[in-house]
Amino acid sequence: MNSLSESGNDDVRSGPELSVVVGERRQLINLAYRLLGSLADAEDAVQETYTRWYAMSRKQQEAIESPGAWLTTVASRVCLDVLGSARARRERYVGTWIPEPLPDRLEWVVGRADDRGTDRADPADRITLDESVNMAFLVVLESMTPAERVAFILHDVFRYPFAEVAEIVGRSPAACRQLASSGRRRIRAERTTAAPAGGPAGQAGLVRNFKEAWENKDIEALVGLLDPEAIMTADGGGMVGTVLHPVEGAEDIAAYLIHIADKAPGLTLAERTVNGRPGLVALYRGVAVTVAAIDLTDGRVSRIWAVRNPEKLGAWTGAGL
Repeated sequence: MNSLSESGNDDVRSGPELSVVVGERRQLINLAYRLLGSLADAEDAVQETYTRWYAMSRKQQEAIESPGAWLTTVASRVCLDVLGSARARRERYVGTWIPEPLPDRLEWVVGRADDRGTDRADPADRITLDESVNMAFLVVLESMTPAERVAFILHDVFRYPFAEVAEIVGRSPAACRQLASSGRRRIRAERTTAAPAGGPAGQAGLVRNFKEAWENKDIEALVGLLDPEAIMTADGGGMVGTVLHPVEGAEDIAAYLIHIADKAPGLTLAERTVNGRPGLVALYRGVAVTVAAIDLTDGRVSRIWAVRNPEKLGAWTGAGL
């Protein structure tokens, strides 16, 4: 991130608070990704935050009691603005918008480059994977208003007190409490995740069985592994071909998966961690063309989120595949 090392101000670069300021980047990326559901947007939001910090004079910076709190406040407000404009953009989005999937940190691509060919990968780019980044959780966050999402994430995920959330969001602590409570109700009402017996190992085993049934074009096995009311949603963003509406029901999903296998005989599947949980990556000629986040209910596959938009698969290019 060039702005951190090339601010053009020697006093700022050599200031005693530089390590503190730079050290906040990982926290800011983690916050921004949960708020925006997009790594690219999160990185842009954090870049804008640091740009505003380095635009201040040395005297203005020294007047800030807590640089970390200032950076969090600015990043959250930038994200709040982005969320407001994102709603209009997503109304024009072709098909369903799904949050950008992330690989496990051990599979992360080292040496990602930006549009100028500049290497911008470092440990701070890696998102801490926990329950607040699994795909089911992120999808529910998409149903929240921007203010609900910011208040809920800041308080319930990052444990900021409502007094601080209020300063960030620009509302009263009581109003922020209500926003977070509303977000919590959405989570309870819409999130139906139930891990299978055996926990993560059980889920990994089920995903492996699902992969093998798909590879073998065993429609009966696929139907047996799918919840009867399962839903599969795909995101191609209008850039690649895919279904524009959710496919519902075990039989229809299984038939669609077999159709895909028949249509793309060179397609291979790899078991990978997707947003902290076992999932699948479809590869064509060694390139990731689909990343599938999988959710389970009562030991069966209940939701599949298939991200095909190539703009959301940058982190998966060569990611341990």
